[in-house]
Amino acid sequence: MKRILPCLAALALGTFTPPAFAQSAVDPIADLIQDALQDSAPVAPEPTPDWVLKASLYHGGAPGVGGRDSLGCPTVAMRTAAIDRAMIPRRTILFIKETVGLPMPDGSVHDGYWYASDIGGAIKGNRIDLFTGSGRGSMAPMMKLNMRAVTVSKVGTFEGCPKADRKIAAR
Repeated sequence: MKRILPCLAALALGTFTPPAFAQSAVDPIADLIQDALQDSAPVAPEPTPDWVLKASLYHGGAPGVGGRDSLGCPTVAMRTAAIDRAMIPRRTILFIKETVGLPMPDGSVHDGYWYASDIGGAIKGNRIDLFTGSGRGSMAPMMKLNMRAVTVSKVGTFEGCPKADRKIAAR
């Protein structure tokens, strides 16, 4: 009996006919994966840095800080950046790699995009001042960047006033 069982098993395997879909070259799972990969949007490469700037933070309520930027537009928490106009033109959309993933005021995470829409008397040369929101407490999520070098890329320009409630579209 011990010799017969392996022989029967081998015979059964040799005569087994797989289901029709397995005989064809179609693999439904692989096709689904392939379709999903083809439908997904390609990930945009990270922009090449144009500048390495020393970052400082500012918030609404600080002495000399109003609710408007140098364009006359309302400042936008975690989006408005003050720059030296001799280095970076106002109305430039910037990408700052080190801010990607930081918490936003609405609970989402930062995508790294900022508006160069403000200037400041102390912002000269290789400096950038990042607006964190209202009150000193708004600076807490970004304190690790205060007085540190950040990589900044120009990714586009904008018209009008920056909007707090829409994604930044680089042009």
